[in-house]
Amino acid sequence: MTAFPTVSVTPVPGVGARAARALTAEFARQNAATSALLVGADHASAVVAAAVEALLPGDTLTLVPGRDSSSDLLRGHISGLGSWVADRVKIVESLAEAQPADVVIVGEPLTGTADETRALIDQLGKYLSDGAVLSVAVPAGPGRTAGAAAELFRQGALFGVGSDLVVRNQPPLRVHKLRFSPAEVSTAAGLAPAYRTSSVPLTRTMHIDSNGVAAAGIALGLAVLARRARPKSKLWLLPALAAAPVAAFFRDPERDVPTDPSAIISSADGKVLSVERLRDERFGPGEFLRIAVFLSVFDVHVNRAPVAGRVADYFVEEGGYANAATAAAEHNVAAYTVLDTDQGTVVVAQRTGLIARRIVQRAPVGTLLAKGERYGLIRFGSRTDVYLPADRAEALVSVGERVVGGATVIARFTNA
Repeated sequence: MTAFPTVSVTPVPGVGARAARALTAEFARQNAATSALLVGADHASAVVAAAVEALLPGDTLTLVPGRDSSSDLLRGHISGLGSWVADRVKIVESLAEAQPADVVIVGEPLTGTADETRALIDQLGKYLSDGAVLSVAVPAGPGRTAGAAAELFRQGALFGVGSDLVVRNQPPLRVHKLRFSPAEVSTAAGLAPAYRTSSVPLTRTMHIDSNGVAAAGIALGLAVLARRARPKSKLWLLPALAAAPVAAFFRDPERDVPTDPSAIISSADGKVLSVERLRDERFGPGEFLRIAVFLSVFDVHVNRAPVAGRVADYFVEEGGYANAATAAAEHNVAAYTVLDTDQGTVVVAQRTGLIARRIVQRAPVGTLLAKGERYGLIRFGSRTDVYLPADRAEALVSVGERVVGGATVIARFTNA
C-alpha cells in the first residue's frame, strides 16, 4: 500500500540532483538536532540521497514510501548505507505512522489539480512542528499541471519563505518552501546559509548569479542573430564580446563568514560612504547606527545578510536615481529588508544608483536568514546601508575603507 497521497493526474516528472538539493535545503542547513519527514520517498531517488547526505549527529529522518517504492525496498537501500545512517533513518508504512517534524519534504513533484494540492498541504500540515517548513516542488513549464502550480503560487504568496527555480532539471521545477507558523528568531543563529539555485557554481570558489547567466545568454543570442542576419558584418562581435563582462558583473564568490556571534558583517562589497547615528521612525523609536557602502560597477553586487535573523518586513520606497555615491542618493528608490534578531531590529537598505535600476530581493517575510546568507542583489552601481541598534552596536570601520560582503566585520554587538 502506498503511503503517499495521490495528487498526480499525469506521469510524475523526475527530480535531479540539483532539484533534490533545493528540496532538502531547509534540512541540510540546520546545525542543531533536527527531524525531517520525507513523504513520497523512492529508494532510488536523488531526494532520498540528498536527505541522507544532510544527516548530522542528532538528526532523525523518517521516510514514507512513494508510488515507485515500498518500505521493504527503502529498508534494503538504507541498510546498505551502513549502521550510522540506518540508526538515524526510520521507515514507516504510511503517513499516519509518522510524527511531526521540523522539516517536511514532498519527494515527488505535484502535477494534480488545485483542490488535490490544497488537500495534500492540509494533510501534511498536521505533521509540521511549530515553525516547521514544508518543501514541495511543481513542474515550472506552462500546462504541465492541472492546477497544482497555481495553487502553490497562491500558498507561497500567503506562507512562502522561499522559492527556487531549478532550470537544470527535466522538466524544470519550481521548489516552494512554506511556513504556516512563525519560527523563533533565535533559530536563525544556528543555521547555515541556505543552498540557492540562483547561485550557479562555476568553480569551487566562484559562482555566478542566475541573472548573469540569463544576461550572458541574451548577449550571445543577439550575436547569433546578428551573425545570421549579416554574415559579412563584424557587428555580431559586439554582443558576443559583451557576454563575458556582463556575466562577470553578476559574479558571486564564496566567502568565509566569521563565526563570532557578536560580529556584524558587511552586506556588500564596496567602499564605506558614511558611519552615522540617526533616527528612523519606520524601524522603531530608538537610535540607529547606519553604515553605508557604495558599490561601483566593478564590485560584486550580491547582497548578504549582515546578521542572523527573521525577515519581519519588506517594503520599497519610491524615489530618484541619483549617483549612489552622493548625498542625493538618500532619496533614491530603495528596498528595505527588516530583520528581527536576538539583538533587536536590524535593517538592510538596497539603494539604486545612477545606473542601477533593478533591485532583486529573494527573502519573503518570515524567512530565516543565516549570517552571510545571499538574499538578493542590485544591478550595476548602487549602495547598501545597514541599520543597527545604536545602543547595542559599535562600528569597526571608517569612511573610505574597503569592505568585502559576507567577510568584513563592520561592527560588533557590545552585549553579545
